[in-house]
Amino acid sequence: MQPQILKADEADEYYFAEGCFILELSNSPADAEVSVARARVKPGVTTQLHRLHGVTERYVLLAGQGVVAIEGLPPQTVTEGDVVIIPPRCPQQITNIGDVDLVFLAICSPRFRLEVYEGLGTL
Repeated sequence: MQPQILKADEADEYYFAEGCFILELSNSPADAEVSVARARVKPGVTTQLHRLHGVTERYVLLAGQGVVAIEGLPPQTVTEGDVVIIPPRCPQQITNIGDVDLVFLAICSPRFRLEVYEGLGTL
């Protein structure tokens, strides 16, 4: 791996069928140990229940307010500054309960790849 500075480009944000908008900030085979994406959930939206195989995911809340549902825990309200740790294969989803976009970093280790994602429908 070489030292580098990655620049975010808002034009690269895309809608993911899970129900949120994703901007990949760092996700490369050259740095396979981790990926960082910015997720954005519109007000009133609940993402699809899903899990990641072989990947630990962390949400770092940057803006907004949501309710996160993770298998093994009661649903909990999360806000700016909160960190949610989701072990591999653990069903999860988040609902934006505020009036503004819910924005968080999704930090995955090892890095996120589409083949590790499994949609589970809704609760």
